Amino acid sequence: MNPIYLVPCVFAILASSGLAAVAVTNEDAKPRASSPIYGVTIPDGYRQWELVAPAEEAEPLNELRAVLGNVVAIKAYRDGTLPFPDGTVLAKLAWKHIQSPEFESASVPGAATTVQIMVKDSKKYAATGGWGFGRFVDGKPADETQHRTCFACHEARVQGLDYVFTRYAP
Repeated sequence: MNPIYLVPCVFAILASSGLAAVAVTNEDAKPRASSPIYGVTIPDGYRQWELVAPAEEAEPLNELRAVLGNVVAIKAYRDGTLPFPDGTVLAKLAWKHIQSPEFESASVPGAATTVQIMVKDSKKYAATGGWGFGRFVDGKPADETQHRTCFACHEARVQGLDYVFTRYAP
């Protein structure tokens, strides 16, 4: 049999078994914006991750925040694992804190301010406690100066908690 006739048969077998290849679009091939210093990017699907905890930041930032974790992070939180294992990724979403127009005693998210990402890779980020940091405004990485402050702040305040501020809200 001519090999060219086998291609549709092989594809049909793969498709029926769920193993067919997915076409890659030009959009998929575009490089992602990564943070300076650490090279961290915003992970695909992070908005579908589980909630680790909400938070509120008072003045001067006046933000509402939500910290989300990938599967590795959530398992570590639930199991009480410290230090966090490699592969842990945390995403902090932040919005301006505003009063609800419908209910004056309630607060609601206003304009988005940042998405911040922490990635645990103890070899790649050995110099910063095993963590790489990314801070993004409107999907674009913040400048290098802002990234230089990430580890210093975590190191000064939560070194004994594997450099992570957020506690799990069961």
